[in-house]
Amino acid sequence: MILDKTFPPDPRVENEAISLINAGHEVFLFCLKYGDEKENEIVKGIQVKRYKSNDFIYKLSALAYTFPFYSNILSKMIFNFLVSNKIEVIHIHDIQIAEATSKANKKLKLKTVLDLHENRPAIMKFYPHLQKFPGKFLISANKWRQKEEEFIVKSTNIIVVTNEAKNEIVERVGVDASKIFVVPNTVSSSYLENAVFQNEILENYKNYFVLLYVGDTGLRRGLQTSIESVSLLKEKIPNIKLVIVGSNSSDEILMKQAIELGIQNFVDFEGWQNESLFPSYIKASSICISPLHRNLHHDTTYANKIFQYMSFGRPLLVSDAISQKNIVERANSGLVHIEKNPQDFADKILQLYADQDLRERLGRNGKQFIEEEFCWEKTSKKLIALYENLSK
Repeated sequence: MILDKTFPPDPRVENEAISLINAGHEVFLFCLKYGDEKENEIVKGIQVKRYKSNDFIYKLSALAYTFPFYSNILSKMIFNFLVSNKIEVIHIHDIQIAEATSKANKKLKLKTVLDLHENRPAIMKFYPHLQKFPGKFLISANKWRQKEEEFIVKSTNIIVVTNEAKNEIVERVGVDASKIFVVPNTVSSSYLENAVFQNEILENYKNYFVLLYVGDTGLRRGLQTSIESVSLLKEKIPNIKLVIVGSNSSDEILMKQAIELGIQNFVDFEGWQNESLFPSYIKASSICISPLHRNLHHDTTYANKIFQYMSFGRPLLVSDAISQKNIVERANSGLVHIEKNPQDFADKILQLYADQDLRERLGRNGKQFIEEEFCWEKTSKKLIALYENLSK
C-alpha cells in the first residue's frame, strides 16, 4: 500500500489492510514521516515503512500535476520500498501519489490497484486555496482529472466507494465495469458495541428535540440550509436544538447566520470533538442530518456519518445528493429533502417530529441494514475477492 500521508490514523487504509491480513496476505505500507516516528513498525499486523518528508515536499504535493518535482522525489522512495520489501502487488491510495508510484513501477511492471477514496478532481473545485491567487493559476482540476483517467486506464483494477462512482467512471473513461470494485467506507459491526457514552452530553440534551450533524462543516455540507430551517421550526418545535459537532474555517459564516436569524439559542456549535464522543451525541439526538449540496463529488460518494447514525438506530434526513439518497431509500432509514431548500428540510423535520412511530421504524431499519448488509465485515468481501483474483 502506498499512502502520501502519515499513518496512523487513516481508518480506510487501516480497515482495508487488516481485512487483507486476516485473509492471509502480507501488507506493507509506504507512508511519510515528519518527525521522529519509527521508520519500521508493525501496527495491528500492518508492516509500516515510514519515509522522511518535510514541509517543502508537503507543499509540493498540491502541485503534483503542475510540476514533476513531487513525483520525482517520491518515486525514488517508493522504488526503494517496492524492491526492499519484495512487493508483488501495489495498492495506491488516491491519485495524488499515483504519478510517483507509476514512475517507481516503470521497470518493475507490478500489478496495481488504484483506490479512489473520492472524486478528487471534482471536489478540488471547491477548495478555498483554488479560488484565489496563486492556487487558482497553479493548480488545474482539469489536469488532475486527465491524470486520474490516465491512471484508471493504466491500473490493473480500480476501487471506488459507491456504485454511482463506478458508473460515472465507466461512462466517462470507458473502462470495463468488471475492472472496478466497490468498497464503501462502512462502520464495523462492533461500532455500536464498543461505544462509550458520556452522561454529561446525554443529560445536556435530554429535554431537547435534537437535530444532529457531525463532521466537517464546510459550506458545501449544507448546514446553512438546516440553520435557516430552524428559524422556520422554532415556533412549532419549541425545544428544537440543532447541534453541530465539527469545524471548518467557514464557521464564522454559519454563526453569523444564526445570529442574524435570531436563533443562536437554538443552535449549538460544539466545534471539533474527539470521535470517541460521537456516539454520545448520536444517542442524544432525535434526528441525524446530512444536508449536502449536490455536485459530482457528493453525488458519487457517501458521508461516513450516515452509517454511524444508522448504527445507533437514528432516523435520517439527508439531501437528494444521489449516493446518499439511494442508500437511505434502499435501507428505508430516513427521509430525503431537496438540497438547499430550507422549507422542504423543515417540512420533512415536521413530518418526523409528528410521528414517533415513523422515527422509530426508520431508525430500526437503518440499524438492521448496517448489521445485516452494510457493515465493514460485509462490504470488505469485495476487497478480498479482488485480491483473490489477483493472486490467481
